[in-house]
Amino acid sequence: MTSAPTDKDAAPNVAENYLLPAGLGDGLPPEAGFEASMVERLMSVFAGWGYERVKPPLIEFEDSLLAGPGEAMAAHTFRLMDPVSQRMMGLRADMTPQVGRIAASRLRNMPRPLRLSYAGQVLRVKGEQMRPERQLGQVGVELIGAEGAAADAEVVLLPVAALRSLGVPDIAVDINVPRLAPSILVGLPASDRADLIAALDRKDTARVNERGGAHRDLLLGLLRAVGPVETALPALMGLTLPDAGNEARANLAATVALIQEAAPDLTLTIDATDHRGFEYHSGLAFTLLGRGVRGEFGRGGRYVNHAGESATGFSLYLDTLLATLPLPARARRVFLPMGCDPKLAPALRAEGWVTVQGLDAADARAEARRLLCSHYLKDGRPAAVAD
Repeated sequence: MTSAPTDKDAAPNVAENYLLPAGLGDGLPPEAGFEASMVERLMSVFAGWGYERVKPPLIEFEDSLLAGPGEAMAAHTFRLMDPVSQRMMGLRADMTPQVGRIAASRLRNMPRPLRLSYAGQVLRVKGEQMRPERQLGQVGVELIGAEGAAADAEVVLLPVAALRSLGVPDIAVDINVPRLAPSILVGLPASDRADLIAALDRKDTARVNERGGAHRDLLLGLLRAVGPVETALPALMGLTLPDAGNEARANLAATVALIQEAAPDLTLTIDATDHRGFEYHSGLAFTLLGRGVRGEFGRGGRYVNHAGESATGFSLYLDTLLATLPLPARARRVFLPMGCDPKLAPALRAEGWVTVQGLDAADARAEARRLLCSHYLKDGRPAAVAD
């Protein structure tokens, strides 16, 4: 005869049922609430700069999700069959292509430049070395139908202002020109071009020396033009570039001048050799960094949307912000025993208290302590639990 399973026997199975896939996790208090408040504060800053919020769907047909700039996210995208239409769908791995689609379709008749903002979750097939999470919170903006240094500068200055509004210290912006090296390597076989671009990404001067050929000196010059803007930009300006490179460099210099005029205290660096993570970008791109911070706060840059319009924008990553910023002080929580005057709760909330209503008869002070309240109601007013 088999005995009934005990709680001890069942516990391992219960725990196993609650396991989550690698790279996914629950948001718990107080971090989940803090993240939500950060999103609203960031979106408020974006709105103050004229960016209006859109809300793309979490999932859409694969052929639209991976069109245009979305093609670069194909390897990161979960796919599944839609049981209704029998068409393949993709779960978004990045929101920028979706906003580009909205601008090119639903908002195609809106006047340009079009300023849009967004916030939401994305899911990726696998994480990265510096960001192992597969589900990420993103907030960002897209500036669509505007070209030139003024637009590029706005899209750099806006996330800096937004991050500073949250209290993020020591922000630095690393400005990249991911199409500069490819413009130099036009005419080379695809495999040679890819090899040299990868060597530039790694800052592998030995490989550039070995495989650079006629382009070696110019590519080595690009590697030397990396670092603080005060030294890197003059070094870059001294190089002899092809016409496409000259145009990109002139836009970079003009953009830097506008950024420095608006935010002279902002730390700027330049890396004209970095291509990783900017595969679909067609012009100036950038990474938002912080001193002593693991990973980046966000990335952005110029691209071409589904309708062939030039656009630029950025995404901020909420996981980096959560890991960087201290949690706010816990709100004052007051326990209200069952049977107290119902008019007290709204009055206390109006004063800034969080009220926790008792649902059965219990000692008010003990119950307040058990429910992690700092105060309990005594003689009609909050009294500290610790007193």
